[in-house]
Formats: sequence, C-alpha cells, structure tokens
Amino acid sequence: MVELTLPKNSRLTSGKTWPKPEGSNNIKRFKIYRFDPDQSSNPRIDSYYIDLDSCGPMVLDALIKIKNEIDPTLTFRRSCREGICGSCSMNIDGTNTLACLSGIADIKKEVNIYPLPHLPVIKDLIPDLTNFYEQHASIMPWLESKNSRPKKEWRQSIDDRKKLDGLYECVMCASCSTSCPSYWWNDKKYLGPAALLNAYRWIIDSRDQATDERLDELEDPFKLYRCHTIMNCTKTCPKGLNPAKAIAEIKKLMVERKL
Repeated sequence: MVELTLPKNSRLTSGKTWPKPEGSNNIKRFKIYRFDPDQSSNPRIDSYYIDLDSCGPMVLDALIKIKNEIDPTLTFRRSCREGICGSCSMNIDGTNTLACLSGIADIKKEVNIYPLPHLPVIKDLIPDLTNFYEQHASIMPWLESKNSRPKKEWRQSIDDRKKLDGLYECVMCASCSTSCPSYWWNDKKYLGPAALLNAYRWIIDSRDQATDERLDELEDPFKLYRCHTIMNCTKTCPKGLNPAKAIAEIKKLMVERKL
C-alpha cells in the first residue's frame, strides 16, 4: 500500500483563540490560517471574534479590524477595496475570491479564511505569485505592431472593441488559476486560466499585429492543452469572467489556422 506523508511542518495545528468582545450580542467567529516562516512551528488556525455592529460589511473589513484592533501580526494583501486591484484574493469559506467583494452576511456560519491554494505561502494569507506573474509576462500582455506608430491613438471599431468585453476586466487576482486542478498538477508548464484569458484578449485585439506569433507560442502540449474544461476557473472568478471560454476560443483558432 502506498504511504503518503506531508512535508515537515506542513500539518495544521490549532492556534490561539482570542477573547470575545464584551457587551456585544452580534458576534461572528473568524478562523484564519497563520504561518510565520521565521518560526519553526507548523501553520495554525487562529480564531477571532468580531462585533459585526462595529465592523464593515465585507470580509476585508473584518480582516482590517482584526489587524488594527486585535492582532497586528496578521498579514495579508489589500489595496483598493473595490475589486479592482486583485490584491486581497484568498480562499474564503472554501472559494477563491476577493475579500473586498465577499460579504460577511453571505457566510451563514463561522468564516474560514486560507491563502490561495497550491501556491507557496510567504506569510499568513500572502501567497508567492512569482510563477503566476512570470507566466503572465510570457504571453506578451501588450500591443505588438509591425507598422509605424500612428500620430494619435490606435483606432478600433465599436464592434472590435466589444470583442474585448469579458477579457480586459481581469484583475490578475489568481483566483481562477489556483482553483484549477490542471494548474495544480502542471503549474510550471501549463499557463493556467488567467494567463490564457489574457493571451486571448491580445490575440483578438484588432490593433495587434502578432496574432500568428502569439498562437505559435501557445502551440505546446502543456501551455494550452492541459485545460480539461473542469470549469472551476469560471465558477470561482470574482469578476464574473469566463476563462474556460477564452481557452476554448484559442483552441478553435489553432484548428482554424490549419484548415
């Protein structure tokens, strides 16, 4: 029988339970993943109790309240608080999403918060996105032109501009890629839903003149074709985008150019 063992110091342990706020009847428990690379101890789950009457409506509001008023050592990324920057992506109640777009009231029981799955953890709720960003850079996320730059802007018809809807809104939060089993298994070779959605955004941009070069770069057994249409990416996207459809469209273009 095969025996599987976890790496050293990877098994979760029970952490500290912070006291409940006094004089409040509207309390919610938050169980949060904690990991400090400077310590030799295993990652743990700390519990915090939040007075919802003195807290904003979003999970990010609760995290900020915990850091400001209870435990200043709690570490997480955040910036815009409006679902635009993608910084506060994490796993909340079992779903990869943005903390600033996750309503506390939408979670019926206690709130469980973990870093995005599959990625190495730098500290607490902060994953290492180095490989994710390198893959994004590999798809050349910019306009490639073989002609001289126009005197003013690059012109584009209304219909061609509409083709970019559902693509340009990606905030690179990595929620989709880290929800994909194919990406878990082949993260170094398979580009993942986020990078491929952005690749398609540039492939179909009427102003771009490197379509063939972009498709050539993706013509690889792993970069594109490890997608098995599991659809986790589309289900979890906090912006309501459809990476699986974009990937399917790239595969379609691959076939059409060979006919």
